[in-house]
Amino acid sequence: MSKPIVYFNRQTKTKEVEQVYGDRWLRWGYETLLGGWFTQHLLSRAALSRAYGSLQNSPRSARKISSFVKKFSIRMEDFEDTGFRSFNEFFIRKFKPGIRTFASDSRQMGAPAEARYLAWEKITLEQTFPVKGKFLTARALLGDHPSASQFEGGPLYIARLCPVDYHRFHFPDSGKVSESFRIHGKYHSVNPVALRAQGDILSTNERQVTFLETENFGRLAYIEVGALCVGKIVQTYEGVKGDALAFQRGDEKGYFLFGGSTVIVLGEPGKWKPDSDLLKHTHEGLETWIQLGQCLAEAC
Repeated sequence: MSKPIVYFNRQTKTKEVEQVYGDRWLRWGYETLLGGWFTQHLLSRAALSRAYGSLQNSPRSARKISSFVKKFSIRMEDFEDTGFRSFNEFFIRKFKPGIRTFASDSRQMGAPAEARYLAWEKITLEQTFPVKGKFLTARALLGDHPSASQFEGGPLYIARLCPVDYHRFHFPDSGKVSESFRIHGKYHSVNPVALRAQGDILSTNERQVTFLETENFGRLAYIEVGALCVGKIVQTYEGVKGDALAFQRGDEKGYFLFGGSTVIVLGEPGKWKPDSDLLKHTHEGLETWIQLGQCLAEAC
């Protein structure tokens, strides 16, 4: 079996070992021959993930909330209590007003999710962490969309959300939506255990892509990646699909129903640069846990 997952907590400035939800089953599914067969041919299919996700909507699922909170030491005082009627209602809980704020300096990009981050100034094909660079190019992630060439050679970051995390995602800057579309794919886990076993997951899983025309960071390709047992990716920003929809820095964009998942953001070359600590830790093979709204990049 592989080693424990270690990440750097920017708040405490220490390395921490991740508590993985369903660790035993995850490692069986990606680190054993039999488990790998089941994962590839059955567990990663959309129908099963949606069916499992729908179970989290049942009133019966609410029974496991208290044990989940206790096991993973979740600070429930930070969240609005709406009398969760199912595990999914708990899973998409909202922060209380004022608990998280976005960077106010217009040159600073706020973290769009509370998650574990990796970042690069530019993806190279020789890169191997967390996966081979060829699987993180704009063309691989955007499915040969005509706009992919705009992002080749530009900065990129990956925000990995674990099941224990806040599962809403936000706009990192003010601007407008110019286009959105869906790329169909499988629903593999996005945990490092799975990525080590199958390197193309981020470019072959189900993805929802939104192009953002931002005020301070140029054009962004904002990608939500579906994952094992993610019942649904829900977009909550208002308006009619296809319109140039305006949004403000920090506005909610959407949420993931049950399961861990990932947000990937690509930028145009020369528009912005990820923070030095993110680049350093990524080079060392470490994810960095960052709170929602904290600065993670600056305009060039």
